[in-house]
Order: sequence, then C-alpha cells, then structure tokens
Amino acid sequence: FRNALKFVVDSNDPRSDLTDYKQIGEGSTGVVDAAYKISTKQIVAVKRMNLKKQQRRELLFNEVSILRQYQHPNIVRFFSSHLVDEELWVVMEFMEGGSLTDIVTATRMTEPQIATISRQVLGALDFLHARKVIHRDIKSDSILLKRDGTVKLTDFGFCGQLSEEVPRRRSLVGTPYWTAAEVIAREPYDTRADIWSFGVMLIEMVEGEPPFFNDQPFQAMKRIRDEPEARFSRHAKVTPELSDLLNHCIVKDVNQRWSSRDLLHHPFFVKSQHPSSIAPLLLQLQGNTINGNTTQQLQQHSQITTVIQ
Repeated sequence: FRNALKFVVDSNDPRSDLTDYKQIGEGSTGVVDAAYKISTKQIVAVKRMNLKKQQRRELLFNEVSILRQYQHPNIVRFFSSHLVDEELWVVMEFMEGGSLTDIVTATRMTEPQIATISRQVLGALDFLHARKVIHRDIKSDSILLKRDGTVKLTDFGFCGQLSEEVPRRRSLVGTPYWTAAEVIAREPYDTRADIWSFGVMLIEMVEGEPPFFNDQPFQAMKRIRDEPEARFSRHAKVTPELSDLLNHCIVKDVNQRWSSRDLLHHPFFVKSQHPSSIAPLLLQLQGNTINGNTTQQLQQHSQITTVIQ
C-alpha cells in the first residue's frame, strides 16, 4: 500500500516547512491541524492519517488522487501530500470559517443564506458530476467556509469514479442519515445519489439536523429505505420555492430526481446572493460557537460514518 501511495505523494518531508501546529479537528481517519507554512507565509490545514489504523486504506488513496486531479473554486484547495513515518499527511487550504455543521447547529439560517451556500455546493457537485465523480458523503460536515463566505466541498475519501465500463456503483458507502434510498437498498446508483444527500443537507439548514437523527443508524437507514420521502416538518417556515427544491432532490424515483445542473436553474436560487453576504453570519458565530464546536461535531459524525462492502 505504501508503494501505491508513493504515486500520489510528494517525496519531500513537509515538517521542515511547517510550524506552530494546533489541532482543530478529529475524525475517524485521523486528526486535522492548523499549521504555519513558512515558505508561503500562510496558515494551512494538515490532515494526518495513521496508515495502520485505517479500516480501508484505499480511501486515503482515493482522497489524495481526487484532490490532486480536480481543482474548482468550490472544492477545498490541495497543496501537497506526504508519507511521514506511518502517517499520510495532506496539506490543504485552511478554511477559517469552520464547517456548515457549526452554523446549522447554532442558528437558523435565512432562505437567502441557504440559497447562497447551496448554490456554491451545487457548483462543486456539477463540476464533479460532469467528470463522472460521485462524492458519496455530502452532509454539512463536508462543507467548509472561508471567512469571506466562500463555500468549499471537502472529505473526498468515499468518492467513486464512474466510467463507460462502470456506469454505476453498488457499494454501501457514506453516513447513514444522508444516504440515498437506492444506495441503502443496494441498487445500482450514480451521481444522483449525491442529490438526495444534498436534499438532506437542505433539511439540516432549515431544521438543524437530518431526518431520523434520533434513531440508531441502521434504524434510520431502514426508515429512509421503507418510509415516504422526508420533507420539511410542519412547523418549519419555508417558502413554496424551497419546498419545491427539496421535492426535486429527495425523491425515490431516480429518474424524477433533478441533476445538479438542473437544480442550479431552479427558481429558488433567485434568492442567492454574493458569498460575502454569509460573512456577517460567520462573524456572529466565530467567537462563541465555531471554535468550540468543530471537534465535537467531527467526533459525533465520525462515529456514525459507516462503510459496508
């Protein structure tokens, strides 16, 4: 496996160019530090993953190869990757605004804010889907923000590359509460599985958590598969446009589910504003929520992330 990784890592030792490490997150695959990169005089994020502790080491290879291959304004920027002793280090841009989870658990967002964030997420998904890449782990934890309101997609370990030879996938991969019904049912699926998860993320932005979040993961998956599609709760104050957007995302008939390209043209996105409109929301949360919440949320969601072959 180390030999395979050598094809996607840089040969130099990053430690000579990094200093002032501070842990900012912890997940199932490793820890994330903020560090100062001496040569470029900037703060970067360093994801450190112990090779011996990985249940599926090919996911690490997956993440690095996808990040190396695809650059987009709404995908977290990749700088380098390295083998350091028994760890894989991935050096990426530091997203000082925290994760979308920090926002949805602390406050109720306005529809223009939801539209502004969602449109940027769809931009990243449209880019990936056009290249036949399924993310397979879309959720608020996978969305990071810059202080200026720019939104970027991260966590590419579960990505699947489709091709003419492999036009669909079957493996059950992702985080239970956000997983599409057809994935849970072990039916062949394609990029539209991400659109279901995006719909669940819309519910998160309105209600603070995904449907069935109080259920055990496997019970939630059974309900996603067997019960009618989730919708906004009755007490949620949403416009018809936002309800309609959700209806085109969380729909069990995959042929009725819209693509990321279609969704970008939905009337709801008339409400979308410049990313800088999100900045005041981040400033409001920065002092009291984001710094304290990130590690806790990463730990919470890493415990329920499941990969079943």
